[in-house]
Amino acid sequence: MIIKKRYSIWFVILTVVSTSAGTFAQDEPKQRDLISVLQSDVPKSEKAITCKKLVIYGNEQCVPALAPLLADEELASWARIALEAIPGPAADTALRDAMGKLEGRLLVGVINSTAVRRDAGAVDTLVQKLDDSDASVASAAAVALGHIGGEKAAKAVTKSLTNSEGEVRSASAEGCILCAEQFMAQNKAAEAVKLYDTVRQADVPDQRHLEAIRGAILARQSEGIPLLIEQLRSEDNKRVGIGLRTARELGGRNVTEALAAELDRLSPDRRPLLLLAIADRSDSAVLPIVKKTARSSSKDLRITAINILIRLGDVSCMPILLEAATQDDAKLTDAAKETLVRLPGKDVDADIVARLPQARGKLQQVLIELTGQRQISEALPLVASSLHDADAEVRGAAVRTVSIIGQDQQTADLVKLLENTKNSSERADIRKALLAISGRCGVKCIPYLKSLIQSRDNELHMIGLRALAIIGGSDALMAVKSAIKNAEPSVQDEAVRILSNWPHNWPEDSEAGQALLVLAKSAEKMPHQVLGLRGYLQYIHGNKKLSNEQKVASIKGILSHIKRPEEKQQAIAVLGEAPSASALELLTTFAEDPAVVEEAYSSMVRIAGQNIRGVSKDRRREVLQTVAEKSRNDGTRKRARKALRGLR
Repeated sequence: MIIKKRYSIWFVILTVVSTSAGTFAQDEPKQRDLISVLQSDVPKSEKAITCKKLVIYGNEQCVPALAPLLADEELASWARIALEAIPGPAADTALRDAMGKLEGRLLVGVINSTAVRRDAGAVDTLVQKLDDSDASVASAAAVALGHIGGEKAAKAVTKSLTNSEGEVRSASAEGCILCAEQFMAQNKAAEAVKLYDTVRQADVPDQRHLEAIRGAILARQSEGIPLLIEQLRSEDNKRVGIGLRTARELGGRNVTEALAAELDRLSPDRRPLLLLAIADRSDSAVLPIVKKTARSSSKDLRITAINILIRLGDVSCMPILLEAATQDDAKLTDAAKETLVRLPGKDVDADIVARLPQARGKLQQVLIELTGQRQISEALPLVASSLHDADAEVRGAAVRTVSIIGQDQQTADLVKLLENTKNSSERADIRKALLAISGRCGVKCIPYLKSLIQSRDNELHMIGLRALAIIGGSDALMAVKSAIKNAEPSVQDEAVRILSNWPHNWPEDSEAGQALLVLAKSAEKMPHQVLGLRGYLQYIHGNKKLSNEQKVASIKGILSHIKRPEEKQQAIAVLGEAPSASALELLTTFAEDPAVVEEAYSSMVRIAGQNIRGVSKDRRREVLQTVAEKSRNDGTRKRARKALRGLR
């Protein structure tokens, strides 16, 4: 089987090459030049290249120059490549003539080339070679006869299968199988069956038996079902494997039904394998079989069937899958839900929406989850109405789905739900949904969030602040700044954390920068000052409207508050990306602190390595020399030295 595929691919290549040969054969001067190279005393390497060119340019006129090379140990294979591609009987004749003169490896090569060309005129010679004392020659002849095919070749390899031994017998079996495949292609099934059965009964390697079994089943068509079932029941895993492969190939609805009947008879470990084979077949009986198995079989087989429905299923599978999805078995329900999520078709979405109004309990929960996972926006009103369902599981599913497909109107429902529950798990899910919708819908959600930031429940207040921070803008910033002054320490701490990590692009919320500066300089609590300082440094770093000089000036303005290594590292990162004379001098000051000296050196090299206005070449050289001498970081020193070389 494998060998035939290889040769088939080779023949496709040859077809293309042969077409090219016919086109380029008009270039007679080119051919004459190539022939003269083959007949000259040039090195053999040049002759080999010439043979390759003749694959494209060669025609029958080149054969006399190529034929003598078949006896050359070094050039024979190159000559054969050209002869295999050249169209017309001359190449066939040359190869046949060589078979009468060569022996050993060279003879095997010529026989193989004859097989590639499928030269029917070589059959008689090849039949004689079946009795050659060299097993490799006889084996090559047997395989070549298989590729050529026909009644005479089939008779010869069948006889050889009986009379030969070892390597030659295996090759003869291969020849029989190849002949049988050609008979099948010619609609001569009876002749093919005879050959396959002969190999099945012969003393040959397992691989040949397996190839023959497959062929015998396919050649018999529907009558091959018993032989197919025999393989599926075998104790030999290799035979089971060939049976599963052939089960995918043998056509016919009656074959599918026979395989389905076998599902209940096989051992439990083989049933899923057979079901997968059935699923790969192409007839109308397959889907009903898979659906039936998904409804009423052992758990493992049901799960296999349910997984198959991902690619085979349609809306008709919904009742089966929903039934499985509402079972108490976790593995079964997970498989069913996965298939329901991935089942294709808008009609599946419509079916889910149609079932929702009447659904209750576990089914309602599953349907709601599906609307989110499949993102069925048409179901949003029905899902939103379930946010206040008496069943906590249904409410939870509705909250999770709203977080995926909900819009700003659902913010009000979530806020109300949040205010009416004390359950920490429910609140966590609602909070996630609120934050998701706020990020998706933006300022439209702000009116619905006001009741949260006015709540006396600290947890609700903080959830509202987080949602507003995701939305951003002046209204959200005002609410966060107001909360910083809140008497409740937990709310105040949360507001400071939110402000210090203000998640929006600078400078759209540039007012946050001023609020952070005030916090860094005058907050009553030291942790608040630290968070304010870090947030302010982040603001400076991210504000694209600030010039390099403005960024450096901002750092200088708060320099007295930058005391910890962590904040110094932030400041150094800002300065390193603000190349200027003042930044370079400020970095030199930071480099005096051993805790951040290497970070400062790295940024100094980045700046001094550039041609910056206001910084002389001598000053740049001085900075780079200092870093090259004092840095303990290999990478920084190398960069400094490289920059120094660039200044010379």
